[in-house]
Amino acid sequence: MKKTIEEHANRFSDIAGDYDDSQDSEEYRACVSLVVDHADPGADDTVLDLGTGTGAIALALAPGAERVIGRDISEGMLDEARTKAEENGIENVEFGEGRFRDPNVDGEVDIVVSNFAMHHLSDEEKREAIEAIAELGPRKFVLGDVMFFGLPDPEEPFYSPEVDDPSTVGHLADVLTDNGFSLTAVERVHEQVGVLVAERT
Repeated sequence: MKKTIEEHANRFSDIAGDYDDSQDSEEYRACVSLVVDHADPGADDTVLDLGTGTGAIALALAPGAERVIGRDISEGMLDEARTKAEENGIENVEFGEGRFRDPNVDGEVDIVVSNFAMHHLSDEEKREAIEAIAELGPRKFVLGDVMFFGLPDPEEPFYSPEVDDPSTVGHLADVLTDNGFSLTAVERVHEQVGVLVAERT
């Protein structure tokens, strides 16, 4: 991680009010749609959204799930998510502080999702995060994120090198496999953006 958790939390809290408006790229919107479609929770499912931000994914999944848990390190982003849930009358979502490597969740969950958040972690930190996710016992993990399908073009990065640390698709696939998952879908949105669907073998 190129910045501390506290630095990341403060940075996102500072931009929380304008975050939704800033995420207007076709690639981001495509990832949101794919993550929601692939998660596809059932009426009895508990879903965990890690790096929930302002709750876009969590709130989209809530109507189809029994319960959705949103976790983030930024209190400012969580406040935005809670406000949106209240304004939309969504009552089966709970937002609170949690981290990839310490999700702050009691009990097992059925589905874990994350969109445009894990790329802040180093490769080793991603491994630790996926190990922590696997320990929660989900049958499915859907990851939308900045990731490299080939060699990144240094002239046209889709990410901010000073704060982001994307992995290759190969590294993510290896870590998921090491933790008992099988890749069941790989969606390439852009050379540097994709969605991976991992399910229990």
